[in-house]
Amino acid sequence: MKPLTVLFLCVTFAIQAQKSENENKIEVLTLATFHFDFPNLDVQQVEDSDKIDIYEKRYQKEINEIVKKLSAFKPTIIAIELRPEEQAKADSLYNLFLEGIYKLQRAEYQQIGFRLAKQLKLKKLYCVDEWGNFTQSVEKVINGNDSINRKKFVKYVENNPDAPLKNIRKDIYKSEGILEQLKMMNNPEVIKKSLGNYLLGPFKYEINEGDFFGVDFETGRWFSRNLKIFRNIQRIKTDPSNRILIIFGADHMNLLNIFFDSSPEFKLVDTNVYLK
Repeated sequence: MKPLTVLFLCVTFAIQAQKSENENKIEVLTLATFHFDFPNLDVQQVEDSDKIDIYEKRYQKEINEIVKKLSAFKPTIIAIELRPEEQAKADSLYNLFLEGIYKLQRAEYQQIGFRLAKQLKLKKLYCVDEWGNFTQSVEKVINGNDSINRKKFVKYVENNPDAPLKNIRKDIYKSEGILEQLKMMNNPEVIKKSLGNYLLGPFKYEINEGDFFGVDFETGRWFSRNLKIFRNIQRIKTDPSNRILIIFGADHMNLLNIFFDSSPEFKLVDTNVYLK
């Protein structure tokens, strides 16, 4: 057999193998979003003057447009930022919405998730959020009886010496609308930069010189939490025909997207292809 023929066959087999591998992967679209109800539970707080009322007609129109765009992905599974123990409550509210006797609350998992699930005739949405685990030494300071070190840590966080290095997201939902905000938040470069914020400030805090208190704190608060979220998504019964939409606060995607992109089980798709 001629060398060129052998090379051609090798390339052909490689392409076919890659195609087969991709066909067996479950497509995942992650929608990084801000919290429509502004609970201010995150580090970055939103002033009252910067909040919007998503019940306003213009925002409702825009949300319907976003739902229409996402419907092109045709998700068969929608995962939302509620913990598994809240599944029964979410199921109940969604069923009431299907019956036409429930007014959607402001939360994005309802405004976008419930609407899209209804449009696609899905029976439920999956609650996959979790909390992380702290080491015993961190737990003692954060939630235990070590009040002295807790006060020192809180003071350090409030007066974060790395604050000038943080990547502060400029929100544009008031000036340019919700859709443009979501496009910006789902830009891979914006998502990548947000992970850097979790490697500053609290991450570098030490109770005793040379210890890893801050690393252990951030591992529990962020890295452990998102690994658990990913595991909860893995627990959903699926087959290669499924397509998963994940609706979560934007910062979660700085790890979840890495997990999905690295996983041999999933194929991460470009969210902004659908939001364009």
